[in-house]
Amino acid sequence: MLSIFDGNPVQRRRLLQAGALTLGGLTLPSLLSRSSKAASTQRHVTGKSIIFLFQQGGPSQFETYDPKPDAPDAIRTVTDVIQTKTPGIHFGQHMRRLAQLTDKLTVVRSFQTQNGGHNIQPIVGPHSRDTNIGVHYSRVVGATNRFTGMPTTSVIYPAAVSDDVPGPSARGNLLSTGSYPKSYAPFVPGGKGNLQSDMQLSMSPERFFNDRRSLLGKLDRIRRQVDSSGELEAMDELQRQAYELLLGGGVSSALDLTQEDPKTLARYDTSDFATDGKWNKVNRGRAGMYDANAGTIGKLLLLAKRLCLAGCGFVTIHASYAGVWDMHADGNNLNMTDGMDAIGYSFDHAVSAFVEDLEESGLSDQIQLVCLGEMGRTPKLNNRGGRDHWSRLSPLLAYGAGTTPGTVVGHSDKHGAEPRTTPYGPSNLIASLLQTVFNVGELRLVPSVPPAVLDLAQAAPINSIGY
Repeated sequence: MLSIFDGNPVQRRRLLQAGALTLGGLTLPSLLSRSSKAASTQRHVTGKSIIFLFQQGGPSQFETYDPKPDAPDAIRTVTDVIQTKTPGIHFGQHMRRLAQLTDKLTVVRSFQTQNGGHNIQPIVGPHSRDTNIGVHYSRVVGATNRFTGMPTTSVIYPAAVSDDVPGPSARGNLLSTGSYPKSYAPFVPGGKGNLQSDMQLSMSPERFFNDRRSLLGKLDRIRRQVDSSGELEAMDELQRQAYELLLGGGVSSALDLTQEDPKTLARYDTSDFATDGKWNKVNRGRAGMYDANAGTIGKLLLLAKRLCLAGCGFVTIHASYAGVWDMHADGNNLNMTDGMDAIGYSFDHAVSAFVEDLEESGLSDQIQLVCLGEMGRTPKLNNRGGRDHWSRLSPLLAYGAGTTPGTVVGHSDKHGAEPRTTPYGPSNLIASLLQTVFNVGELRLVPSVPPAVLDLAQAAPINSIGY
């Protein structure tokens, strides 16, 4: 294990243990060996990446992309309606910037999660063999990128970009590897994931990762010390890779948002949407969850982009603190109007910034963004002005690699309750994602690819999402 303490030299013996860093019971060299063995499948990988923005709580289809302006008042969106850039297509008022980008987006109006409870089934559930979707990707390509040392799948929480937010919170285990070894579990930067706890990066008196610049500086000094001592040259190849993963620039640089152009940071900044306690009328507001979500979602998307560019193929963003999209209008949750004010505008700003950034930087064919919750909301408002759980229709937004820009897939019925056209479900979405990152036809020819991956990838994809 590696420990770093302020004001004290790093003991050589402790430093050398970094080469035997353990992850889920396996040493880092053995994990890298998995990556090396998986390298033979690289020709079956498209090189594209997925960012799954998980809106836990269940966003409303009415207040996002299917407002039903002609439906009765108890059903139609409680907000104003915006005409989008696409003739005849309307969004709810909180999606005002995304409404001007519909020529770049794919909206699915006939998607249903088939799930009406608070859980993580779109990411980890029976449809994905109780395995994080990103872990299936990692199992094929290797746990670390063979060129950069970056873990190939990651889960990021608000704590990854801010020290002043509640800790990671999700209703379910987003790190689940199902039947695969734990060494394929997602990397969790700035949180309590395997990599941080196993590395034991301790910096006293501040808790680790509070001062990222200090951490990066310490790693850089250790790297120079190891290089000058000649110890690196004396190691075998896998131990050398272990050092490079720990001390190299790929992982640490990707985590360092200060390396971004200030204009890019400003574009993604959603801190102005945090209202400093305005929503304390309910428990979730008093716990700081709405402000934490609103204030960090932009930087989380920027961090996810950086992770993808550094070699991470599947990033899950969980910014929702076990359900900020849950708008029942009860003692724990806001009503639809206040709830959308609390988090809708920041979501719209962050996703729009991401789309505009990728369009301008020429990355729209390299990264796909998918935005989805675990369910939708009831067609009829409850008597408190909220909407309750609904499994038969859920809003789904996609952008980027493998999608058809400017497309609305399917139609809902006149009350926004169920699909009026062919329904799509989780199996179709998982197939779409896997067909974006894999060349499935060639993947069939590789004996080492788990049958589960092939089964999932060969299902029918959502029209206009996936290849």
